[in-house]
Amino acid sequence: MLLNEDNGYFHQVPGWDLNCAVAGAVLAELSLLSRIDTDMDSLFLVDSTETGDPALDPILKEIASEPTQRNTQFWIERLAPRAEEVIDLTLDRLVALKILEFHDGEFWTLAQTGWQTEVYDHSKDGTAGQFIKTRISRAIFMNEIPDPRDIIVISLVNTCDVFRFIFQLDETSEERIQLICKMDLIGRSIARAVQDNIASPLRRHSALTKKMPVVPLRKLLLNPHLHYGNVPALFADLAREYGPVFKIRPPFAKPMTFLASPRANHWVNKRGRMHLRSRNYFAPFESTYGASGVLSALDGADHFQLRKSMAQAYSRGRLEGQLDQLYRHARTQMARWTVGDILARNTFRQLVNAQTSPLAVSVDSQDIIDDLIAHKERVLNVHILKLLPKFMLNTPGMKRRAKTVDTLMKRVQGVHTPAQRAGCPRDLVDDLFSLHASDPQLVPESNLPFALSAHLLTSMYIGDAIGFALYNMVTRPVLYDRIRREADALFANGDPDIEDLTPSAVDVTQRFFMECLRMYPIVPASIRDVTNSCIVEDYELPVGARLYNVQAATHYMPDLFPNPFSFDIDRYLPPRNEHHGPGYVPFGLGTHRCLGSRWLELQMSINLLMLAHYFTLEVHPANYKLRISPFPSMKPSKKLKFRIAEQRRELHV
Repeated sequence: MLLNEDNGYFHQVPGWDLNCAVAGAVLAELSLLSRIDTDMDSLFLVDSTETGDPALDPILKEIASEPTQRNTQFWIERLAPRAEEVIDLTLDRLVALKILEFHDGEFWTLAQTGWQTEVYDHSKDGTAGQFIKTRISRAIFMNEIPDPRDIIVISLVNTCDVFRFIFQLDETSEERIQLICKMDLIGRSIARAVQDNIASPLRRHSALTKKMPVVPLRKLLLNPHLHYGNVPALFADLAREYGPVFKIRPPFAKPMTFLASPRANHWVNKRGRMHLRSRNYFAPFESTYGASGVLSALDGADHFQLRKSMAQAYSRGRLEGQLDQLYRHARTQMARWTVGDILARNTFRQLVNAQTSPLAVSVDSQDIIDDLIAHKERVLNVHILKLLPKFMLNTPGMKRRAKTVDTLMKRVQGVHTPAQRAGCPRDLVDDLFSLHASDPQLVPESNLPFALSAHLLTSMYIGDAIGFALYNMVTRPVLYDRIRREADALFANGDPDIEDLTPSAVDVTQRFFMECLRMYPIVPASIRDVTNSCIVEDYELPVGARLYNVQAATHYMPDLFPNPFSFDIDRYLPPRNEHHGPGYVPFGLGTHRCLGSRWLELQMSINLLMLAHYFTLEVHPANYKLRISPFPSMKPSKKLKFRIAEQRRELHV
């Protein structure tokens, strides 16, 4: 009932109120299962037998272990802090039952498949959404006698004060809701306990007592990880000394507030959408491209709608359907290399763009991709990181590079006509153009150049990730040999189909890349503005604060990843499974988590396998030690180079 399908979130209910309502729902469910009973004065145990529900049984056990009989309000206050765990377990269960669908970025929608329930002692078919809304609306608007469960649901939703967002209510229907809320003793008891609860202000007050620490600049500047370029390791060190929330006061600039902890990651992932906004800091960046309201800058319902509409374009499935083209484009680019050639950072960016450009926008952009990347990096350094003055965007070279965005747009428009697209597989441009035609306010024409160039610019991120991976593969002969064996097995009888790329067939390669992304996350932090004051790790984040969440700092926290500076691909095997939980975040968090992460994982793995299959590479010079260029994203230093020592097989284009 609380799910708002327009934006994929749940209707906003004050945290303590929602926690009390969830605790009340648990008690109501236990009562309906005849495990407890309640009246206006007390709550008492009837049957301590477990229900089999992991959200209910720990609470039932706690009630059974309490020696003193308490009232309902006592238990709601006591159980409210556990509500988030109950919510997570319940959401997982609803997804497993195909009542809800979960989408990357912490979005939910009601499942569209047929659903059946036995709530009324006989089956009713239809979607979950239709059934739930119908049964509640009949009780409210058609004066049907409600089921006891519906009375409790109505009481709790009414306590959360969100019915006005779900239905159009008039005076009569509001009176009906109040009447229903009085029909059941359990519902009345729980609702009264929630409404009368006075703990919320006290809890909020106590949470404001911690003063946010300030990191001295010398601590920052003298940290060895800063000079090496390892941003997540730097902030893991600072968090270890100063705690999960701290400030840095750079000279001649506003104070900067940083988050760096697994609990902060969890909060951003689950609650960030209620308190944080990306639009303010991102607006100057998108305006450079003449755009406004692109996916990275949107929040709320518009962000959810656009993300949902574009999900297929960025999906792994889209790439899986074009694997033959991916192999062909990659092989064509590799065929230009010969033994003795020196491969640099831009080589791998060009390699990835040779695949991404024809697959995503159906044009060749190899001649302009370097300029597109150079322009974007300059805009990021000027408008997002504030490392360069604004006039650095107006140099003759930068003005020339800025024009390549228009060049790309003209090429794309030239080939995306109905006759030329007939019989072609759908690409990103087709999706964007269709969305623009159907909703020109959501995707205005002015946003198209940015949206098209942005996808090509992922070649920078994927290419840099491949550079990190190659260094770690080449300098670790045992792993190099294991990856080569996987590659040779996969390509032994031609190019592998998606059915051949099973988890077991690419096990070493996949875990190897996971460890590379842990140690060298390309985008280790995110920037947001606080729009609603909030409490994180017992520190207040005031309205208007600019927040830097260094989510990948957790990658270097020993309690999450033992020996974090050790390259260890066995971290991701059971029982260790160190990637489970909010500590492993190579693709970001929450609603702005990378939409194309699954595409990227597949493309990176295939490129690494092909490089291992066709070539023997060595670091050049042999004694080079990896250094990181951290801004505007983490990438290998330009000094990292590889030499082709051997071409193991012919490249048949």
